[in-house]
Amino acid sequence: MLEIMEGSHAVAQSVGLCRPEVIAAYPITPQTHIVEALAEMVADCTIDAEYITVESEFSALSACLGASAAGSRVYSATTSQGLALMFEVCFNCAGMRLPVVMSIVNRALGAPLSIWNDHQDSISLRDSGWMQLYAEDNQEAIDLHYIAYRAAEDHRVLLPSFVCFDGFILSHTYEPVDMLSQEQVDSYLPPFKPYHRLDAADPISFGLFASPDYYMEFRYAIDQAMNQARNVLPEAGRVFSEMFGRDYSGMVEEYRLDDADCAIVAMGSICGTAKDAIDEMRDAGKKVGLLKIRAFRPFPVKEVQKALAGVSTVAVLDKNISLGSKGAVALEIRDALYGSQIPVLDYIIALGGRDVRKKDIAAVVDGAEAGKGDIYYGLREEVLK
Repeated sequence: MLEIMEGSHAVAQSVGLCRPEVIAAYPITPQTHIVEALAEMVADCTIDAEYITVESEFSALSACLGASAAGSRVYSATTSQGLALMFEVCFNCAGMRLPVVMSIVNRALGAPLSIWNDHQDSISLRDSGWMQLYAEDNQEAIDLHYIAYRAAEDHRVLLPSFVCFDGFILSHTYEPVDMLSQEQVDSYLPPFKPYHRLDAADPISFGLFASPDYYMEFRYAIDQAMNQARNVLPEAGRVFSEMFGRDYSGMVEEYRLDDADCAIVAMGSICGTAKDAIDEMRDAGKKVGLLKIRAFRPFPVKEVQKALAGVSTVAVLDKNISLGSKGAVALEIRDALYGSQIPVLDYIIALGGRDVRKKDIAAVVDGAEAGKGDIYYGLREEVLK
């Protein structure tokens, strides 16, 4: 059913349709509307779930960890400093192979304090063992939650997942979305069947002390599970496409790349602006295309290599920075294209929510074609003096 809804409320409804049994979260801007809506749904008995009120984000994810270990489908949401406070528990969830799904409403990290959007929060946990999916618009944001649960709970994977969408730009924007019915979601997402769980009648332990003789093997197992997700995520997307007509079978998505000389690479809502800018540049005779990264973890190396094989220049729009190095997406793209001789130019852009307009995208392409990259795009002039 097509409805016009705020992004956060649409995500809350989609999560409710996934039938979580335990929800634990702590309010923090800009994700609060999601968990407020879910709390109302629990109070109104429109979903059958236990809503746990906690004193911090650390406690929220800890509660989800325990509930998942006991065999429940769980959900949480957070952003920015809240995610940073969950750092330890994020590693524990992945290490215990618990398929927690959590919305990350992306927001800049302090200091200085910022409530606006960039991707520094989720990117900072790229090595934690969580799958990371990034949405361009609110329809994609809600649909990726169904896919995340199906992939995370698949016994070939059993890893937690972030579903990331841009704070305020998407979370507080009203857009038309096609909401599935409960029957449709039930037909796509089967009930959670844990591979192992805490049971007093059959005692096991999670997350025990590991000596150097065994710790490395645990990390290897997580890495192998992430590699399995390279197959499971596209499979889950294909099934979703066959059932509902929206195709998420690709861990990347191409836009006007077939004959492109210059390829823009980006994640999240900025891809919409990039598409409009590309249309205008195409009208002006420039051969420009977009490669949208939908899954950052696991990183789609082969898909990137195939999509960018025919371009002469790559311009990466990174809404994050690995200080002292480059943006995380550019580093991954350079690794994927190593040996190809295709120049990959990085543009650190929109940190702290700075606006990015079509003219900015066009200026990035001009810079890339001139070989000028690896810069902070749009810095104030007085900083550069």
